[in-house]
Amino acid sequence: MSKHTEYVIYPSMKKKLETMGKQIKLARLRRNLTVELVAERANVSKTTVWAVEKGSPTVAMGIYACVLAAIGLGDDILLLAKDDEVGRAMQDLNLRVRARASSKKRGDESTV
Repeated sequence: MSKHTEYVIYPSMKKKLETMGKQIKLARLRRNLTVELVAERANVSKTTVWAVEKGSPTVAMGIYACVLAAIGLGDDILLLAKDDEVGRAMQDLNLRVRARASSKKRGDESTV
């Protein structure tokens, strides 16, 4: 028995998912692929492909990956979170600054 989970999707994220779905649909159409063919290649139903193309938040990430692979864009999944500028900045803030050794005055150096 499956549980129905309520998803809280912020409007800005919903819009991004819808945009992603439209981009996937346009990529499929540019390649002249039918929904039936993509569904067969991705091993999902036509209804699921339509849900992906609408940017549905209830479709599993793995299904999105399968549909991308079915239209020849499987490697695009690697672009997610690739350039994590905020995370890198936060990481840099936590880096230790190495203490420098005290420098001797030039006149105090002994000659060898």
